[in-house]
Amino acid sequence: MADTAETRQDRFKRGMKVLTEIDGDSGQKVIDSLADISPELGHQVVAWAFGDIYNRPGLAPRDRQLVTLGMLTALGGCEPQLDVHINASLNVGLTPDEITEALLHASVYCGMPKALNATFVAKKVFTERGLLPTPPGESA
Repeated sequence: MADTAETRQDRFKRGMKVLTEIDGDSGQKVIDSLADISPELGHQVVAWAFGDIYNRPGLAPRDRQLVTLGMLTALGGCEPQLDVHINASLNVGLTPDEITEALLHASVYCGMPKALNATFVAKKVFTERGLLPTPPGESA
């Protein structure tokens, strides 16, 4: 019987594929920023978070991103991670309106200050990507 044990490098390679599909260049920038201080943390983000967890079949990527946005909003103080994951949410098909609706919904459960902070990050990302929604009642 052949040895089917997965190596550390196999998990990392699988994780990099998933990370790139979801986060594009943003994910690689996070990993690169850890290279001089904690390359092991960078490895775990790729191999465990993306290679093992994000790669599971139970939720579609857009649904995983909705959960992630809610959790990061609820935690608070996660604005750099929200920036990455709002971009990722757009990459996997969520619209700016769906993202802002999810952040509004989060306000009921985690409070206005955290929802406001998350929404301001979304505004920054949408502006950078030329996707800032037109306010209701105004024409585009």
